[in-house]
Amino acid sequence: MENVAFKMQLHHGQVQEYQRRHDEIWPELVALLKNTGVIDYSIFLDPSTNALFAVLKMESPALLDELSKKHPIVQKWWKYMSDIMETNPDYSPLSTPLKEVFYLP
Repeated sequence: MENVAFKMQLHHGQVQEYQRRHDEIWPELVALLKNTGVIDYSIFLDPSTNALFAVLKMESPALLDELSKKHPIVQKWWKYMSDIMETNPDYSPLSTPLKEVFYLP
């Protein structure tokens, strides 16, 4: 298993809406993530900056690129979330990969 971590940015005033949408995450998206090998996925919020920090654990992180390019449900979710967070022109979240500098198993 490998950890993948990245940060994203919410627009000002969108924390509650972001939380609501994730509380109601689409079952088909959850199934797709699990079927792609994601076994654990957490997103943390820094309320002072509205920065989101995501960490997921999966068998093969290379599958994330394939997931986003081949599955319309992912692209639909991105578009759904694009009004409340920073995104790229294709609606994918504007994200910055984070490098692991410490791990305590």
